[in-house]
Amino acid sequence: MARFTATALTFLSAITAVDAFHAAFITPSTSRTSTQRYGEDGDVIFGGNTWKPDSATMGSTDTPDYFPDDYDPNDAPDFSEGMMGSQGGGGGGTNGASLPGMENMGSDADIRGGIEECTDIPEGTEFIPMSVSDGDIEFNVAASGKVAEFELSIKPMCMTFEDFYAGFSKESHPAFTVSPRVGRMDRRGGEITYMTISCDPRGASGKLEGDLVIILPEDNSKLSYHVSVNSI
Repeated sequence: MARFTATALTFLSAITAVDAFHAAFITPSTSRTSTQRYGEDGDVIFGGNTWKPDSATMGSTDTPDYFPDDYDPNDAPDFSEGMMGSQGGGGGGTNGASLPGMENMGSDADIRGGIEECTDIPEGTEFIPMSVSDGDIEFNVAASGKVAEFELSIKPMCMTFEDFYAGFSKESHPAFTVSPRVGRMDRRGGEITYMTISCDPRGASGKLEGDLVIILPEDNSKLSYHVSVNSI
């Protein structure tokens, strides 16, 4: 019993020491609230600006379009010179201001240069077909009859105008010809180029074959079509 009493007293002493420490070193926190109110001052005006225009002196606060008091429509500028003004037509074909020595510019000008279309196939050009043709063409012809023709349509595929040379490979049958051999293709989305393939067997019968090659020199490319004709 004496031992239990001693232990209890020791525990109570510890609690008392902790309470004393809190009381001496720890200050309880307090919360403070401040309230500020607006509009209690009599100089504060709610509801926006109370200013209003004086209708007796002005009907609107906007600045209207108006003519001066001394405006006279009869004194307006006279546009007898035309749409181009006083400089229009004064410079010959330039429609601009006349410059000394250039008043007649354009009327007798000698224009040179520009892009010229090829009219001849350069010497030494070889028409070599590709390993895979762009299309196969077949039609019939009478061996002893008239020349048979086939119209080939080619859609332009280049971004710019391209000159072309057309011809059959040297391994092709001599009965084949193509027209035109030289020309210019339109750019992509433009007009279709038409070529006429002719076959004149001159009595030759059987299967006549040839390869049509279209060279685009500026584009460094070419098209190739295999032509097969049954001569009966």
